[in-house]
Amino acid sequence: MKYSSLIAATLMSLGLSACFTMPAGPAGPAGPTGDTGARGSTGYTGATGNTGNTGATGYTGATGDTGATGNTGYTGATGDTGATGNTGARGNTGARGTNSDGTVIIVPATR
Repeated sequence: MKYSSLIAATLMSLGLSACFTMPAGPAGPAGPTGDTGARGSTGYTGATGNTGNTGATGYTGATGDTGATGNTGYTGATGDTGATGNTGARGNTGARGTNSDGTVIIVPATR
């Protein structure tokens, strides 16, 4: 209830104030215009640096001479073929044994 009575009183005050209108008074003198601040200087832009020079192109060296061709070596003389040796004398055939139609016995060697 406390809030409802406050709200009602506020609404009544607003309603009554709308009924009273007062004429507007004369306009007051215009206030002085404020000073504009000093304008700052623009900073100096540095000078552009020089571009470096391009170096000179080096010379190409002279082409070297080709060396002399060497001499071909000497091939040695071919040696002589040696003499052919003599063939030895022909040997005689040994005597022919006799045939015995008997039994042959093999005796092993003793140690």
